[in-house]
Amino acid sequence: MGNDKKVKNRWLIAAAAVGIHISIGSVYSWSVFTTPLNETFGWGLTGISLTFSIAILFLGLSAAFMGHFVEKYGPRVSGLVATVFFGAGMLGSGLAVQLESLYMLYFFYGMLGGFGLGVGYITPVSSLVKWFPDRRGLATGLAIMGFGFASLIASPVIQMLIGNVGIASTFYILGGVYFVVMLLSALYLERPPEGWKPQGMRDKEENGEEPAQDISYLRANEAIKTRRFYLLWLMLFINITCGIAILSVASPMGQEIAGLTAGAAATMVGIMGFFNGAGRLAWASISDYIGRPNVYTIFFIIQIVSFIALPSLTHALIFQAVLFLIMTCYGGGFASVPAYIGDIFGTKQLGAIHGYILTAWAAAGLLGPVLVSWLREATDSYALTMYIFGGMFVVALIASLIIRIDINKLKKQHEEDRMAAE
Repeated sequence: MGNDKKVKNRWLIAAAAVGIHISIGSVYSWSVFTTPLNETFGWGLTGISLTFSIAILFLGLSAAFMGHFVEKYGPRVSGLVATVFFGAGMLGSGLAVQLESLYMLYFFYGMLGGFGLGVGYITPVSSLVKWFPDRRGLATGLAIMGFGFASLIASPVIQMLIGNVGIASTFYILGGVYFVVMLLSALYLERPPEGWKPQGMRDKEENGEEPAQDISYLRANEAIKTRRFYLLWLMLFINITCGIAILSVASPMGQEIAGLTAGAAATMVGIMGFFNGAGRLAWASISDYIGRPNVYTIFFIIQIVSFIALPSLTHALIFQAVLFLIMTCYGGGFASVPAYIGDIFGTKQLGAIHGYILTAWAAAGLLGPVLVSWLREATDSYALTMYIFGGMFVVALIASLIIRIDINKLKKQHEEDRMAAE
């Protein structure tokens, strides 16, 4: 059974996962450093924001390459690796600022910190899916919500620290705090014992109810040979590209289309962070009830309508409400993906497959902001840009319908194999 040994509390495992994600998610507060760094050293906004792009690029790359490491050595070891790299990245950034070196900042915050980010992002997720076979969406939604909400907590703290102790000390203090939080969280993480199931599932099985089965059990290198892997990648890529692009221009666009003041636009961006986080938990939990394929199809229908409507929404409240709705879909896309992977590839190497899928994030992080700035300059309006994004979501919608054909085929095959076995 494996249930007699003292098993850790799975809700505390979830809390430890949130601890790691809330620490590394502070990367979304990078923009708070931009103006102070520029005013102090005159490095230029483009040069400074490149630090963030490098961090997101390394997040995607390390998630892809370290997925197998996470599966092989387990969440505690990989959590400690993430802690060391992210902590060193933050502390090193303080040193870079003291030595007034932008290239050192690229190395410490961008490369080392980014590497820690990627490993830390996928580490808790694959174990959570295994600890919560009955509520996959809710569990991964909780952790990934921590990542989305982190900037709400970190941004005001960073602003206050920079004002009181300066930029370098801010990095040192944050590096120390995050190191401790991540260390304690990583030490508590572990996989559930072999064959472990939560009490509710065991009760159901004793009553003769059959639990839902995953439709395949693939290794990561088998998963990337399937059509559904690339469909899922494409869906996530489009969802993130358009979401990141909207995040990067929300403030000027709100001022241009809906006539918001600069202050109101800044407040709106803060509230978008809240909906990005809340959407992660809400949509991922809903996906436990209506299924992952339905949730993604709903995301894309909502966003096709929203992006096409946005340019003509001059009413400030309606404009903001639609943006907040888009943000819930953006966050929800991240949070529902690990559970979706579990459903269609099984949990054998979920961390590694999740890592491969997250290369979509690295690609979107590079493309999204560049694309929207370029389109804006080329067309001199946000309207055409939004229509193009609407068109991209039509492609995503089609992908979300094609993937269902593959899932239904697999389910049928799975059912036939089971009947044959009986």
